[in-house]
Amino acid sequence: MTKPPRTTTRQPAPEPQRALRPRAVSELLPDVGRASFRKFGFVQHSIVSRWAEIVGARYARVSIPESIRFPQGKREQGVLHLIVSGAHAPTMQHIAPEIVERVNRFFGYAAVAKLAIRHGQVKAPEKAAPPPSLKPLSEAMGESLRGIADPELKAVLEALAAGVAASDEKPKIGRID
Repeated sequence: MTKPPRTTTRQPAPEPQRALRPRAVSELLPDVGRASFRKFGFVQHSIVSRWAEIVGARYARVSIPESIRFPQGKREQGVLHLIVSGAHAPTMQHIAPEIVERVNRFFGYAAVAKLAIRHGQVKAPEKAAPPPSLKPLSEAMGESLRGIADPELKAVLEALAAGVAASDEKPKIGRID
């Protein structure tokens, strides 16, 4: 005896949704950093970048968050590991409840239950290099900017023109075949 042919048809797989639009860099960056921060124990990278806002400039100068370790399968009641420089560790240990409270307020839930403090070297944030000395604008350039009424736009254009005039290197233009 032979089996009758199937009457059901196979449904086609749904097409994956693709973004056929340009995306802002700010939209892409959280995805780029997320994997590396999770690898080192950070759920949100913003705790590193905004550490001075969370604990204050005074404590941010002497401490740096290293990682957050959560219990298996949970995203709360974790341990925040800090690197603290030199003799500041007893102070940080003394204010640990306040730091835990501030970090939990930052997250919006009880993400951290306690601190683990480790001695280490905390590097001071690097200051931005001063801009190169700018040459004064030529008279022709000053005349062309004189008609701009908006003072903010005029200042930006003057700074741009001075920066271009200060660079000794000529722009390189490739050959078009």
